[in-house]
Amino acid sequence: MTASRAGIFWLEFDPATGNNLLRKVSGGASHPVTGPEFGIRSEVNGYGGGALCAGPDALFAVAASGQQIHRIDPRTGASYALTRDRDASFGGLVWDDGHHRVLAVRESTGCQQLVAIQGDNNVLRLHESEDFYSAPALSASGTRIAWVCWSLPDMPWVSSVLWAADVDVDGALVGARCLPTPTGGSVQQPVFDGEELHVLSDHEGWWQPWQVSITTGQPRWTRLDATAADQASAPWQLGERHHWPLGQGGWARVRYVCGSGELWLTRSAESPPVRVAADYTDFRHLMAFNDELYCIARSASRLDSVLAVNPETGHARTLAGGETPFPDTPIVTPETFRVPPSANVREEVSGFLYPPVEGRSENTPPPLILIAHGGPTSTAWPVFNPQVQFWCHHGFAVAEVNYRGSAGFGRDFRLALAGCWGQADVEDMERVADYLVARGRGDATRLFIQGRSSGGYTVLMAMTRSQRFRAGASLFGVSDPAHLREVTHRFESGYLDWLLGPPDDFPGRWQARTPVLQAHRIRRPMIFFQGGQDRVVVPEQTRAMVKVLEQSGQAVELWWFEDEGHGFRQRRNQIALLENLLAFYRRCSQKCDDGG
Repeated sequence: MTASRAGIFWLEFDPATGNNLLRKVSGGASHPVTGPEFGIRSEVNGYGGGALCAGPDALFAVAASGQQIHRIDPRTGASYALTRDRDASFGGLVWDDGHHRVLAVRESTGCQQLVAIQGDNNVLRLHESEDFYSAPALSASGTRIAWVCWSLPDMPWVSSVLWAADVDVDGALVGARCLPTPTGGSVQQPVFDGEELHVLSDHEGWWQPWQVSITTGQPRWTRLDATAADQASAPWQLGERHHWPLGQGGWARVRYVCGSGELWLTRSAESPPVRVAADYTDFRHLMAFNDELYCIARSASRLDSVLAVNPETGHARTLAGGETPFPDTPIVTPETFRVPPSANVREEVSGFLYPPVEGRSENTPPPLILIAHGGPTSTAWPVFNPQVQFWCHHGFAVAEVNYRGSAGFGRDFRLALAGCWGQADVEDMERVADYLVARGRGDATRLFIQGRSSGGYTVLMAMTRSQRFRAGASLFGVSDPAHLREVTHRFESGYLDWLLGPPDDFPGRWQARTPVLQAHRIRRPMIFFQGGQDRVVVPEQTRAMVKVLEQSGQAVELWWFEDEGHGFRQRRNQIALLENLLAFYRRCSQKCDDGG
């Protein structure tokens, strides 16, 4: 999301084309800016982010095709490629008004740099030598800049470092220096309030806002909000904004409480924080412009909304989106559940339960689908998900689980998965299954487990070690971590060693937690969905798992979508996935009825 005098701009996913399209609000109405064929998406780090920014007279966006930065006329939508660097991708775009240029992260084979695009195809390197860079932030005067770096083998939510520099009149960086936190941690989203530098850091256990004063010697870190809550999500993408200055010491900040997002405003340095827009459960891309706060907001009962919030009154109005998805059909809203600690596990685990639509289930208790989110350092949020609604309208209950390792519950909970992937997450899925069954919210004989990407790995590991689940569904899931370690992209090249421990140090652990090597333990039906263009979890992962299951005589189905990558973007393929998965679950339920 970005803004200029030409309007408020954002990206909107188009299911018909699978593209992110550019739209704007001006004159009180929403309009397309570019045509449906012009998709916008960055592929930096494999997950992108920061693919759009606005200058005073033009927009700048990363074209999905070619990964180059295009200059776009906000009135006509006409565009041309500002960069023509075939070997690179760009992301994390920021407009530098003082030097009339675009700042960006440039990624090419094996390296990243912080760069400036100063005119047509003129890419200047501002800083390099670090492994990874996030989107930069500029002070109001444009004479100071800050950004975040991290180094292999770390992921940015494990360990990252704040950097800062001065910017001279020619736009060069002067005196670039690292600003370490008092103790180790993860920092993200630097932003300036005037000339004061602020950042979110979890070195005290939660991603909380800190002011960083740069004087002689070591920087001085001052915490601005000690609330025991993460105020950001895991930084998988560049350009996330969960906090933003409102002027006169005022701030907008997001807090995550038991997996649900809350928007809080502080109107001045002396005033207490006030919660606003309480009907929404997640907020992204905060931005202040012309005395209003703008953001993308999500809720459990409506489509994503572009919100404008008055900082003085807290009143929120919808500029675009926010439609009721099914005007004539009931929306199932989530119930928060919490599984208390036990003698063996000291952490509470929580999630969101969606019961079946009343009258749609013939069974009491109903069949229950447990969903393991991807990442695994990610989160299940209580926001509208048409696939969850699909299951509820076909008689299933659904539980989305925030197992150990999920983001939004503090640093300790997030790092609890280190060395424990395939064990702690599986234990937590089992704990949730037992908890909900004991309370009559799911049928113990009709428990299904489903997950995508790393969630698919959790599914496979659960099916190798547990008989709780009647069947499992892996959507482009990891089946061979060791092979994935050899071919995965650079961003995640050290992630698997963190999740499982280095293979040379823990060979037995890798053997025991490799689904393709443990497939003989699976005794229940499995279904797989895979995209042929997947560059994150490569297709060979699914092929190998299916082959081993077939050779051992297990019941297995494979649905292949050659034109999809990591996540299905095309409407017809999403429909096919749901239809085939529904038929699979129904067959497995029928076998249960027949005593099979």
